[in-house]
Amino acid sequence: MNSIQRKGTEIRTGFPFGVCLGLILCFAIACEAQTNSINLEAVLRLTKAQNLDVQIARARLAEAKAVNESARAQFFPWLSPGISYRRHDNLIQDVSGNIIEVHKQSYAPGVTLGAQLDIGDALFKSLVTKQQVEAAAHLTEAQRQASVFVASQNYFDLLFAQAAVRVAEEASRISTNYESQISRAVEAGLAFKGDQLRVRVQSANDQVAVHRARERQRLAAAQLAQTLHMDATVELIADDSELVPVAVTETNAALSALVQQALAARPEIKQSRATLAAATQEKKGAKFGPLIPSLGAQVFGGALGGDSDAGPSRFGEQEDVFAALSWKVGPGGLFDFSREHTAQAHLDTAKLFSAKTADQVAREVVDAAVRVQSLNEQLGSARQAVEAAEEGLHLTQLRKEFAVGIVLESIQAEQDLTRARADYLRTIAELDKAQYALRYALGKL
Repeated sequence: MNSIQRKGTEIRTGFPFGVCLGLILCFAIACEAQTNSINLEAVLRLTKAQNLDVQIARARLAEAKAVNESARAQFFPWLSPGISYRRHDNLIQDVSGNIIEVHKQSYAPGVTLGAQLDIGDALFKSLVTKQQVEAAAHLTEAQRQASVFVASQNYFDLLFAQAAVRVAEEASRISTNYESQISRAVEAGLAFKGDQLRVRVQSANDQVAVHRARERQRLAAAQLAQTLHMDATVELIADDSELVPVAVTETNAALSALVQQALAARPEIKQSRATLAAATQEKKGAKFGPLIPSLGAQVFGGALGGDSDAGPSRFGEQEDVFAALSWKVGPGGLFDFSREHTAQAHLDTAKLFSAKTADQVAREVVDAAVRVQSLNEQLGSARQAVEAAEEGLHLTQLRKEFAVGIVLESIQAEQDLTRARADYLRTIAELDKAQYALRYALGKL
């Protein structure tokens, strides 16, 4: 019998080693579960660096900055170097109105310095885009905190899923041992066969619970991997020592004080204020921008050369200067009331959005604070339930009788302990999640 050692796992085969080595190695590698250990600190760090929602928000911030740069660039003139050539043949009208036949050509190399500046539009557009950049910056921070919050929730879900697997495995071990004991009692004629089957059913149910718990653990790992933008085929293993009650936020302050802290710190509030400021500048631009005239200017410096087919050729310096002020009347200019109405609607929408955001933040703070307080109170009761269930199962196991009542009592005691342990660990995970939810609601995550 040949054998292969790979990472502490022995794979045995009855086939010739030289024939099957390649196939066995491929099979072993494919079947071996790839895992990666991770802790909460790494989760938070990777979220900031790799989360796709955060990267999208950063890209939108860069886009807003580019739009603002484009708006400011409208204040600067443009430069156009080049050369032009013109040829005319046959009829043309002279300055006196006579139609004459002319054959001529000209060319003008030089540089044109031009500017067409809609001062009002450019001024208010730059102010609007500046506020939009600020809003995008706050949105980026809001998305970073939201992604960190989601990642922390996923991490605690994974911690609980791993702990639930251990609870299910311990319940399966207890029921399996009890099944073995009662089987020996049935063989000795001390117990009823029906009780053995009843315990066997419980043992099988516990095995099913183990498989389901492992499934939930794997799904939780995949969810966390997606949030961190990691390979979901590599199973993440959380640090079990971190499934303990944490206190990352002071909860003894009054709800009104916590809400005020959130309204001052949450980036969503700052984003809504910047959006409101941008809408205000847009309204001013629609109302006052058309009153400011547009400036048009052009300066050409170069040379002009050419000749008629019948005359001598000439070439020399040429300069042209052009300047104008103008106002636009109609769409996009003076008396464009639809533009003002649109800007007013944007401003009203921004005000309502700002108020809605403030209400949402206040509710999130209240929800998180109340949940933290409730789970703190539940934790003590859950711990007492585990201690009582452990003691109850211990006392039940000390009995040597195998009467029907005793068998049912043992099964019930094992179920009570499993449920109490799961509830206790779930309460710890939910408390930790609520702590981070409160910190997120306060804008401090």
